[in-house]
Amino acid sequence: MDEEGGAVLYVVRGSAARLVINRPNQSNALNAEAIDGLLAGLKRAAGDDSIRCVVVTGQGDRAFCSGADLASTVAPDETSVGQHHRRGRIGDLLTAIGRHPKPVIARVNGVALAGGFGLMLACDLAVAADDVQMGTPEVNLGLWPFMISAVILRNVPRKVALEMMLTGRRLSASEAARWGMVNHVVPRAELDATVDELAGVMAGKSPLVLRLGKESFYRAQDMGFEEALSYLNAMLSVELQSEDVVEGVSAFLEKRPPSWKGR
Repeated sequence: MDEEGGAVLYVVRGSAARLVINRPNQSNALNAEAIDGLLAGLKRAAGDDSIRCVVVTGQGDRAFCSGADLASTVAPDETSVGQHHRRGRIGDLLTAIGRHPKPVIARVNGVALAGGFGLMLACDLAVAADDVQMGTPEVNLGLWPFMISAVILRNVPRKVALEMMLTGRRLSASEAARWGMVNHVVPRAELDATVDELAGVMAGKSPLVLRLGKESFYRAQDMGFEEALSYLNAMLSVELQSEDVVEGVSAFLEKRPPSWKGR
């Protein structure tokens, strides 16, 4: 990760940190350096109180991310165990996005394919240019999107997901929006303005409430119904003890903007 070079750029834009996959000549494919850069960028943004959300995107207009860099999938001098763990790094990235204490937005500036499609789905929100395509073309190469299946199953209706994975068919941005895979589809010229507006809206919310809310959202989805209710009740008790709840209610009653403390 680097502001001026390397596989991932870290660019501060207002209250948002943009993590830009900087491999346009490789369609922003993910290699070890890019995954490490994204993980480092997420960690850096988490520790900076001035950053209120993270935006993940790709360099240029052609690709958000085209998935794993096939040229880097084979390392002749690496042991089988080493290759296994290296391939699992994409799982570390998908997990880190879900566990990040701040909202993560995918700015889908180009194709989002294979692991790049999984990366987009792992983000909390997604804004896509109206001319992009996305999908899981792995089957065309005799592969299956095993790792990203975990996020596909949580974001895509079952039969739609299976059709994509079994056929390799690409979806348009508008079709992806219809199935709830992206939040907004806009003309390319409006992509940055829409992302900035969304980031700005979240910057006006309590960072504590967003962190607790996001954490509870992802944890509760894998729980049984009664277990989830018990956990969410506990989270509500934690939230009600915060200074930001007192401030939020006071600001509402006094008809003034809240001044969040994040505690």
